[in-house]
Amino acid sequence: MNNRIAVVPGSFDPPTLGHLDVIRRAASLYDQLHVLVVHNPGKEAMLPIAQRLSLLEQSIAESGIEGDVVVAAWSVGLLVDYATDVGAGVLVKGIRSQVDVAYETPMAIVNRHLAHVETVFLLPDPAHALVSSSLVRQVASLGGDVSPFVPGPVARFLDTGAQRG
Repeated sequence: MNNRIAVVPGSFDPPTLGHLDVIRRAASLYDQLHVLVVHNPGKEAMLPIAQRLSLLEQSIAESGIEGDVVVAAWSVGLLVDYATDVGAGVLVKGIRSQVDVAYETPMAIVNRHLAHVETVFLLPDPAHALVSSSLVRQVASLGGDVSPFVPGPVARFLDTGAQRG
């Protein structure tokens, strides 16, 4: 495995400015970055995976993130299976709080044990530290303005969807 290839997994439901911050910084650290939309059976999704992929691609392009960035989806099997398949030796996770650390640490240890894939935690830009996709979904569902928290393509999509709904 090449540690110069990394995977940033997440549900990205919807993508936030915090996600883009992690993607931008990870893209500058690795030769190739896979941004992987994963299906989380424990969460009811607001957006279908195809829509999340499209919004991520648009957001990455519009934000000017440089580097070899691949946007893909994974819904069957272990995350480390995808990492192994693409030759990635690293998973990159954004950590907003101690709650995230407590949740992510056991998974990082298991992933290292299963496939010798390391996990790198990136701390957020303070401007995005309290923003989560769950919060954005809640504000959007109540008709609030989410534009300060999400990339332009996501804000436009959610605004259009709110007008349709």
